[in-house]
Amino acid sequence: MKPASHHLAKCKRCSAPIVWCLTSANGKKQPVNYEPDETGNVAVMQGADGKLYVRAVTAARPEIRPGEWQAKPHQATCPVRQLPGRSSAPTQRAERGVRPVPWQR
Repeated sequence: MKPASHHLAKCKRCSAPIVWCLTSANGKKQPVNYEPDETGNVAVMQGADGKLYVRAVTAARPEIRPGEWQAKPHQATCPVRQLPGRSSAPTQRAERGVRPVPWQR
């Protein structure tokens, strides 16, 4: 099974096809790869409201239920993913050669 094409979006960093899902645990948005993947660790389903919902596939709940498809979170596969709090762009201080004091790191 594959998500409907109207859910298709593109990653802002790598332009890969993704879908935005709501996590079943806390309702936060999570990007998931558009293509189903049997090695993925999330299960995606479309709710009655037309939105996509995602849940973790765990040892306690390993089964993929009817109406769900298995996929990978996009953060796990994005080739240009940045770690939280890290930036590849130099800061103004770094450009000027100014080193921050220890409490500013």
